[in-house]
Amino acid sequence: MTQGDVGVYEAAALREFAERVLVQAGMRNDIATTVAEVLVEGDLLGHTTHGLALLAPYAADLQQGRMANEGEPEVLSDKEASVLWDGRRLPGPWLVCRAIDELLPRARRFGSATLVIRRSHHIACLASYLLRAVQQDMLIVLASSDPAARSVAPFGGTQAVFTPNPIAAGIPAASPLLIDISASITTNGMSARLAQQGKQFDEAWLIDAQGHPTRDPSVLFAQPPGTILPVGGISAGHKGYGLALLIEALTGGLGGYGRADGAEGWGATVYLTLHDTTGFGGKEDFHRQMNWLAQQCRENPPRAGVDAVRLPGDRGLALRAQQLSHGVSLDPTIVPALHKLSEAWSVPMPSAIQAHTARHA
Repeated sequence: MTQGDVGVYEAAALREFAERVLVQAGMRNDIATTVAEVLVEGDLLGHTTHGLALLAPYAADLQQGRMANEGEPEVLSDKEASVLWDGRRLPGPWLVCRAIDELLPRARRFGSATLVIRRSHHIACLASYLLRAVQQDMLIVLASSDPAARSVAPFGGTQAVFTPNPIAAGIPAASPLLIDISASITTNGMSARLAQQGKQFDEAWLIDAQGHPTRDPSVLFAQPPGTILPVGGISAGHKGYGLALLIEALTGGLGGYGRADGAEGWGATVYLTLHDTTGFGGKEDFHRQMNWLAQQCRENPPRAGVDAVRLPGDRGLALRAQQLSHGVSLDPTIVPALHKLSEAWSVPMPSAIQAHTARHA
């Protein structure tokens, strides 16, 4: 942990800035609005490696033709409760938001509905989409893999096969449960950030190319490269390995496009299901069950060194509310990149509403 000066900005100003940069880079206005909202939502929830940190690489891919700037997803299959799209390399945040909107009436009708997207561009922070569904009384499950990238080895192996393979779920409750995890112990984004800063993880979350556990994220960029360990690490990584395989089946398997095919560049294959809480045991009983579990967890006596037991989403939702009221604290690594975008695209950088000293991992 280090001390760093952090700029604090109005969320609306950051959205406007991101939208204008994307439009200047060639993105269609309506798409840019959605992408900007999703990126800022990531920072609001505290996922700083998957919020505005992605604005510069998105703009670069757009400018260089690796992200499509026009068009619509192609419907490859539609069986009413199950749909398959070809995302045609369109911006991932826009495709996922479109997919949620597409599934809402179908889930109301059938109880559950699923949409898989192949050949999407990168979809940013999975947690950013969860409230969009939860606020409609939907339980959402969202997963993603990138068939063009590899950074996680199968349990017991030393060569990467998978991406971190994130999976997220939004669960309606008195205070929504927002789960955003991955099949690997850490992410590519956090590994890259620490490597650039010359820092190490607190624990051995990676292995080098010979299979030796290490805290050093720079092994990912060595030749030959190391890999990130699956959830469970050296001793119990079969758990994350199994989860990675499941996510590959839900994304590339159901989508009919994945690692067995040629790589097309940074992107995603996406799985999305909505379950209507009113369509099974009923909304009231769903909330009764989840609220009881939430109370049991929050009232659980904490172990030594833990202030209180939290539920997934507690910290993110509290941070989101605080930052919407008092401004978004951007990670120190992000602000210089935004200034460069401001200069490159002649879009004025938002004015910081205050500067303060904050702790960052």
